[in-house]
Amino acid sequence: MTMQFRLMTYNIHKGIGNDRKYRLERIEDVVRGYNPDIILLQEVDDGVPRSRHDCQVDRLASDLGYAHQAFQRNVHLKTGHYGNAVLSRFPLSQVEHIDLTVPLKKRRQALVVRCEQHFEGHVRSFLVANLHLGLAGFERKIQLRRLLRSNRVVHDQRLSMILGGDFNDVWGTLEKNILQPKGFRSAGITIHTFPAKLPLRSLDQIFYTGKLEAYHTFAVHTQLARQASDHLPLVADFKWTG
Repeated sequence: MTMQFRLMTYNIHKGIGNDRKYRLERIEDVVRGYNPDIILLQEVDDGVPRSRHDCQVDRLASDLGYAHQAFQRNVHLKTGHYGNAVLSRFPLSQVEHIDLTVPLKKRRQALVVRCEQHFEGHVRSFLVANLHLGLAGFERKIQLRRLLRSNRVVHDQRLSMILGGDFNDVWGTLEKNILQPKGFRSAGITIHTFPAKLPLRSLDQIFYTGKLEAYHTFAVHTQLARQASDHLPLVADFKWTG
C-alpha cells in the first residue's frame, strides 16, 4: 500500500466569519469534514480580545485531536498576537521561524517544521513551510527568495518539501519566476480560494519538491466554508513516489 497523506492550508481570519461574528467552531467543523493529516493555518489569534482571548492553536489542536502543533507570533497587537500555526498527526521537530519581514512592511515569518510519517515500519521525513506573504509584489518576491536561500532550507534540500499558505500572489507570477527554477511543482495553482463568498483569486497555494506527488487538489466550497472565513481552505492529497 502506498504511503499517502492529506494536507490542508487555511487562512482562518482569526475565526471571524463573513458575518463578522467570532465562531471558531465553524472553522473546526470545516476541517473535520475533510480530515487532513497536516493543517497549515494563517491569521491565528493568541490572547486577542476580538477572539475572546483564546489561544486558538491550543483550542484547535485539542478540539480536533491533533497531537502535534507549532505556532509563531507574527503580528504583535495592543493585547495579544496573531500568526501562523501547524497542526499535525505526524511528529514535528526542528521548528524554525524564518524572518521574512521587508522594511516598512508588516512583520512576516515562515514557520518551517520537519514532519515524520511512520507507516508499516517505514519512516518518511519531509519539510513543511507555512507562509503568509506580503501584499506587494516586490515584497512577495523578496520573501520567497529569502526563504529558499535560508540556511534551514539549503541544509535540508535533499528532503522533500512542501510550501503552503496564503501567498497573496494575485497575478500568479511566483511559480514561474521563482519556484519552478528551484524544482517546485504546483499542487493546483488555478484553484480559486478568495474571497470565500465568490472566489476569484488563487491566493492560497501549495507547492512541493522531491519524492512526492499531489494527485488530488481542491478547494472546499461548502456553504459553511463560505461563511467561516474570508478564504476557502485548499486541500491536497499526496503520495510518496520512488
